[in-house]
Amino acid sequence: MPSTPRKLRPVVAVLLPAVLLGGCSGGNGHGAADGENGKASDTMPHGASSSATRIIARGPGPQAHYTVQAQPAPGTCHYRTSHGQPLQDPACNPGALNPDVTAATLKTTVCRPSGYTSTIRPPVSVTSVEKTANARSYGYTASLHDAEYDHLISLELGGDPNDARNLWVEPPSPGHAPGSGTNNPKDTVENTLHRALCSGQVTLDQAQQAIATDWTTALTSLHLK
Repeated sequence: MPSTPRKLRPVVAVLLPAVLLGGCSGGNGHGAADGENGKASDTMPHGASSSATRIIARGPGPQAHYTVQAQPAPGTCHYRTSHGQPLQDPACNPGALNPDVTAATLKTTVCRPSGYTSTIRPPVSVTSVEKTANARSYGYTASLHDAEYDHLISLELGGDPNDARNLWVEPPSPGHAPGSGTNNPKDTVENTLHRALCSGQVTLDQAQQAIATDWTTALTSLHLK
């Protein structure tokens, strides 16, 4: 999607919450990795409820130069499952938002014809180091080749590019052939949400809340297919 290159802000230090650095509760394979202020929108298409909405923190946003972010201490994050699929520990990875993506900027950011996410994605030299450290956070010992270092709230839905709260080592789905690389069904959900967002079927906040809460139920919770 051709567009005029945006001017990225200089890199700034990221101060992660104490829960992220000190430990968490039990509650892409190559290592690459709204309502305003995260509040629920007043408009809730398709009868979606705002009762489960929560504040999702804003991250530092896209950087001109990314640096490796500190990860939770080894063994302090714990996977959950939903419909047989692995989910992140919400204490370690509650998600974080890209402050440049708002309801007012959709057409110039995530919903522009092409190219936005490629301009803000951190380099593999950064995310590969983070991925290895985050695997230790979760006690993940299987092949990292088969696990995706995943943005909980994807870049195309306004997730922060490199905030540690928004990135986790996602294990392969059940039945995945070891050694075959990543094959993440969450990607299909993200793409469907992105189309719904850009066509006006759901709001930015709804899409972000749904994917951050449970990607396996995100589409049904918003009455999407």
